[in-house]
Amino acid sequence: MKYLITESQIDRIIFRYLDNQDFILVGNGLSLFFINSEGDESAQIRYNKDDGWCYINHDLIREITSFFSIKSYEAEKIISKWVEYVLEMEVTNIGKPGYVTSNTLYYSI
Repeated sequence: MKYLITESQIDRIIFRYLDNQDFILVGNGLSLFFINSEGDESAQIRYNKDDGWCYINHDLIREITSFFSIKSYEAEKIISKWVEYVLEMEVTNIGKPGYVTSNTLYYSI
C-alpha cells in the first residue's frame, strides 16, 4: 500500500525526529553547534551566526535519507529549515563539512 505525504507533512515528521534527538546546543561566539552529548568533539550541525551558513554532518544526512527515503538535497533543505526554526535565525546557505575550533573545545563536522 502506498501513501501520499505532502511536503509540509514530511517536514513536520522530520522536525519531530530531529527534536527527539535531544541535541545539546553549544556555542563559541560566532558558531553554534548541535552535539549529541556533553564532551562530544564531533557536531551534527554547525551554524555560523555571522553569515548564516549551516554545515550538516554527512552521517546525519545519511541517517535522515535512509530512514525517510528522501534524497540528500531534500534532507539538507529540511534540516536547515529545522535549524532556522530552532534558532530563529535565517540559514543563507548549506555548506560542506569542515572543522572549527572553539576556545576550549574542538568541534569537527
